[in-house]
Amino acid sequence: MPNHPLLRNALTPAPISSVNELIQNRHLVGAPTLSFEFFPPKDEVGEATLWRTFDDVISAGADFVSLTYGAGGSNKQKSLAIVERMAPRITTVGHLTAVGATRAGTIETIRHFEDAGVKSLLAIRGDSPKDNPNALAEGELKTALELVELAREVSSLEIGVGAYPEVHPESPDMAHDAKVLQLKQAAGSSFAITQLFFSLDAFLTLRKTADAAGATLAIIPGLMPINNAKQVIRMAAMSGAAIPTDLLAKLEVADEAEARRIGMQFTIDLGVQLLEAGAPGLHIFTLNQSVAALELARGVGLIA
Repeated sequence: MPNHPLLRNALTPAPISSVNELIQNRHLVGAPTLSFEFFPPKDEVGEATLWRTFDDVISAGADFVSLTYGAGGSNKQKSLAIVERMAPRITTVGHLTAVGATRAGTIETIRHFEDAGVKSLLAIRGDSPKDNPNALAEGELKTALELVELAREVSSLEIGVGAYPEVHPESPDMAHDAKVLQLKQAAGSSFAITQLFFSLDAFLTLRKTADAAGATLAIIPGLMPINNAKQVIRMAAMSGAAIPTDLLAKLEVADEAEARRIGMQFTIDLGVQLLEAGAPGLHIFTLNQSVAALELARGVGLIA
């Protein structure tokens, strides 16, 4: 049984705060933060699902949410419109990506966040879309570090960045990743959210290596509920995240229902281990669906 409080209402209704303020406030009552990631839907049906899920996580006592947009800035305008609607109700982290980005366009997005009442942003490089593999090379901004530097230059918004529990595909080793994280912190970032991963040891190694490099910012694990095993396996392969071989073997021979049971229990167990190891919170990738996301939150003891 997790040793932190089950109730999420100690801070409810919470003011619109920065992520670090939420981490500190939850720490004062002996609890981790609970947050959720969304993405802009493609159609009206998807948008209705998103807002139902958003209402569900609000009701569950989420501390903050984040909203992505697609590779190369696709869905960006829809993402900004959704942020405008989310931000008055809960601390909302808007995403910035470097792919195909100009300084002027990035500043415009930051101003849009400010006008919407956003307090925090997440600066990540992003990947070029399949239909324009040269998008990153063609943009003015090439790295997440440049995004952090620009955001700090023109804004007082809190800045978060991505972190990799496993070595970034373009990095020589974890020590290099940790150095980059330290440079982002020195440039103005104050928290990080990891990409999906499936190993406690990977997170602990990230935290240890980051500390050794002087990157002391809060690192929040990002967890993907294994609700649809085939989908998560594809996403892990695309991101370079390693699924444990014993788990993968079980998922590959199980039918759909059993694979879901195995996958969700694995994710819940990992979430409990992360919290027991001192993670400041959990950031759950919802895929705009509430059932598995809240099942995970409940399973790790963050909601009753």
